Amino acid sequence: MKTEFSARQLGDPELYRIDKILRHCVHCGFCNATCPTYLLKGDELDGPRGRIYLLKDMLEKQTAPGREVVKHLDRCLSCLSCVSTCPSGVDYMHLIDHGRAYIEKHHNRILADKLLRGLLACILPNPNRFRWFLQLSSWARPLARFLPPSLQAALRLARQNSRICHEITEKIYYADGETRGRVALLPGCAQQVAANEINMASIRLLNRMGFDVHLLADTACCAAIEHHLGKTGPALDRIKANLRRWSTALPGLDALISNASGCGTMMKDYAHLLRQDRELSGIATEASNKTKDICEFLAQQDYHILHNTHTGGQTVAYQNPCSMQHAQKIHQEPLRLLQAFGYQTTTVPQAHLCCGSAGTYNILQPALAANLGQQKAESIASTKPDLIASGNLGCILQLRQYSEQPIVHTVQLLDWASGGPKPSEIK
Repeated sequence: MKTEFSARQLGDPELYRIDKILRHCVHCGFCNATCPTYLLKGDELDGPRGRIYLLKDMLEKQTAPGREVVKHLDRCLSCLSCVSTCPSGVDYMHLIDHGRAYIEKHHNRILADKLLRGLLACILPNPNRFRWFLQLSSWARPLARFLPPSLQAALRLARQNSRICHEITEKIYYADGETRGRVALLPGCAQQVAANEINMASIRLLNRMGFDVHLLADTACCAAIEHHLGKTGPALDRIKANLRRWSTALPGLDALISNASGCGTMMKDYAHLLRQDRELSGIATEASNKTKDICEFLAQQDYHILHNTHTGGQTVAYQNPCSMQHAQKIHQEPLRLLQAFGYQTTTVPQAHLCCGSAGTYNILQPALAANLGQQKAESIASTKPDLIASGNLGCILQLRQYSEQPIVHTVQLLDWASGGPKPSEIK
């Protein structure tokens, strides 16, 4: 792709990097074939190639983007299916992230949109505020039909939480038997409130495999929510706070474990985001290198040492989150683990397409997200599974709205199969 940035603009290291990303695009359009929003809308501007042109024009002109431009860029899920498809290696993830930060700085959104985004950035990264939101949401349900679509979507998602977990505290869970290593587990801002059983299942599995687990309950949000809303300043502040807090413990850890693939993707990008920070670039690189998805880490261990107590042989449809398959390039590890622990697995048609969760997307773009969620649920149902497993809480809550089969995190099934409790969602 030919770009027309001025010499003065290219003097900015960030725009120089963006220019190099844009120049990798060869207009082939392969990305559109796997883009969920392009397949839904059929509009060139709702596919990656069209969005790249919009981003190029916006950043070259360095002017405030209009509402039409922002509309099409906002519709991007950041699912990164296009990255898996692109034959030219276009770094679309960092391109759209830069574009969102530019929009946040230069576009004056309507008041309702601005307030909604502000509320999401205020509530979701803070477990105590999120706990209060879930409690308040039960009182607001009778009024749901009078609320805007985005708030209706938020209440529907809140209904997927059967219980609200109490506040958790910093704690070390020691290995069963001989200690083979030490890891830290990020509990997740929303997950520790809405589904702390995922964290406990992860801890039990790691303990059985001989790892001490340091639960990082006091850690700040990984910054994914604010970062993808274009709020770069607050996101970087959170990342730096985490890195300073982890700096003394990281050298002694075998891994920094995430069991929410969206968080893991963000943490693996710390090295890039702080690459020019003289104080923290080194620790950011170490944190990114040590970040492992829970299934990625377990698959690297001798998991055959675990006694398999599972005898049911249920058929599991594994829904691979976009942040895992497209961003982290983790594909077979969860399937191998499920099979090794006694489950039958099915192949989900169109597995590369997003379920519509995408962080806050199912609240900000409820109509598109509902279409994608229904399509994904129908694809999964066609395989006739007994259970559905996923590696990301957002996907789990999204799909529970449209699926009849029980949906749980992959580690809950692995924990159950090796002596842990049966997940409450499975009757």
